[in-house]
Amino acid sequence: MHILIVDDEINIRESLKMILEQEGYEVSCAENGLSAQRMLEVAPYDAGIFDLKMPGMDGLELLKWLKETGLDLPVIMISAFGQVEDAVSALKNGAEDYITKPFEPDLLIEKLKLWDSMHNLEDNFKSGRNLEDDFYFLGKGPEAEKLYTRMKRVARTQSNVLITGESGVGKEVSARLIHDWSEQKDAPFVALNVGGVPENLLESELFGYEQGAFTGADKMKQGLLETASGGSLFLDEIGEMPLNLQVKLLRVLQDRSFRRLGGLKDLTIDSRIITATNRNLEEMVQDGSFREDLYYRLNVARLAIPPLRSRMDDLPRLTGFLLEKLNRKMDMHVETLSREAWEKLNAYSFPGNIRELENLLERAMIFAEGDVLSAEELELSDINVTKAQIPEGFSTDGGRTLKEQEKDSILAALHRWEGNRSHAAKELGISRRTIINKIKEYGLDE
Repeated sequence: MHILIVDDEINIRESLKMILEQEGYEVSCAENGLSAQRMLEVAPYDAGIFDLKMPGMDGLELLKWLKETGLDLPVIMISAFGQVEDAVSALKNGAEDYITKPFEPDLLIEKLKLWDSMHNLEDNFKSGRNLEDDFYFLGKGPEAEKLYTRMKRVARTQSNVLITGESGVGKEVSARLIHDWSEQKDAPFVALNVGGVPENLLESELFGYEQGAFTGADKMKQGLLETASGGSLFLDEIGEMPLNLQVKLLRVLQDRSFRRLGGLKDLTIDSRIITATNRNLEEMVQDGSFREDLYYRLNVARLAIPPLRSRMDDLPRLTGFLLEKLNRKMDMHVETLSREAWEKLNAYSFPGNIRELENLLERAMIFAEGDVLSAEELELSDINVTKAQIPEGFSTDGGRTLKEQEKDSILAALHRWEGNRSHAAKELGISRRTIINKIKEYGLDE
């Protein structure tokens, strides 16, 4: 991370440079705004630390110049005590944050680490928004890449596949990808949720029936085994299949043939069988609720999809991908999430996995008041929040990094507008509902 320090006091410039270089940052210095302008025109920087009051071009003017030229540079403004109004003006003109002199170097380092973390998060979020293929529903982190490699190898074969994982991790998406990457990609992909079909209808759904096979069978019907001919048949929740049908499915896998209900002729099956479950089939084999011979027939190529909570590196990219998908579906233009919303997401355990992430984003978008989703709009339950899961660089404990500065800015805005919440919210660029929630959170109405 390359940081540009702009301050007319050489002692401050040099001491900050030394402190930040000890933390591993690359640092350049400028003694005034005009000098900083020349440096910014010829070299890229990742962050800036600007003194508010300097002779010639001050920090606020330099900030306005950055905005006019379209240079995307996150800036921390350094202000002296009593310059809070100027600092708030700097925030309105694009500064990310401000600190007042004298300050502890640790506070500055905390803010830079937070920025670095947020910068990486935003990069991954934006990359997710640019993806259109459901391939990325599973993510693009190291764990996901390993999974894709295994799936592509499986796709080159005709072997049966067993996909395991919790509800909502993307088992059907995985099955579709295996099909799409196979030589049979132009043939049908047929999916059936075994647990969602009544037992008395499941057999006819799979095998079909001949005319007159039973009361009401007034014409022949193909089953899904035929419908999927040449392609892939995906049986989700295979652990819910009753034992009598497990026997018949085993016969299909052994002989590669079947009969329709009421039929006399064997029909050949040439489709791949992909099954999935969120249950422990090994335990079911032990207790006798799942046939051991069928288990071995299905468990040729096994893919275990990890839960979202074990690969949170994928969260920003997945969120970006799902947000853009929902924008198209709902004809909306939600751009991103607030910093507090990201903190909430990163601290959440996602018992419902990716499906839950998609559902909570859709719910938040329905009630969103602007183009940035707030923490309140996400409506996450505290039951599934684990503080230990918060990544380095985020603060949810009311520390100086985020909460105190936010509280001070809200309090200052309320004082300027004599307590008028609507005007204060407009000045701060947030909704009236958000400022009311923040006033309650910080006890400012007491």
